[in-house]
Amino acid sequence: MGKLSILCLKIILAIATAGALFVQFGMIPMIIFNDSHGTGAERLVSGSFLAYLFIAGLIIEACVYCVWKLATRVRRGTVFDPASLRYVSPIIFAFVIGALATFTLAAIFASSSEIAPGIVLLIGGAGVLMIGISFIVLVLRHLLEQAAQLRTELGEVI
Repeated sequence: MGKLSILCLKIILAIATAGALFVQFGMIPMIIFNDSHGTGAERLVSGSFLAYLFIAGLIIEACVYCVWKLATRVRRGTVFDPASLRYVSPIIFAFVIGALATFTLAAIFASSSEIAPGIVLLIGGAGVLMIGISFIVLVLRHLLEQAAQLRTELGEVI
């Protein structure tokens, strides 16, 4: 990756972090303060969705931090160092936690008669997608391990 690619990636990551922080500390409190008092079921659905948004923000922030660190390592040429692996595992765990939170949200929405079944299905599909992403990152982690091992072996030969 060139310097321009890494700079563009870091700009996108900074925008994603700013957006997540705005939702967590700007939008969610505004919704809570301006929320009309509904029935118990409506409050459960609304509260669980707001909690989900907060958790999603934390997941985005954790992934952005790890990708930022990996991009810095790419720029320095040290990404194939085994120390890079400590930034990949949190991404996997973040997506697994995100999938579990998504499935939980889908279950809460499924228990409500106000949410259409199609919406619940879409949310469940997003959870499956998150599990798929975690497996892709796991495969990439194994590739990074192999590349680091090959680089170490090559260094010993030279």
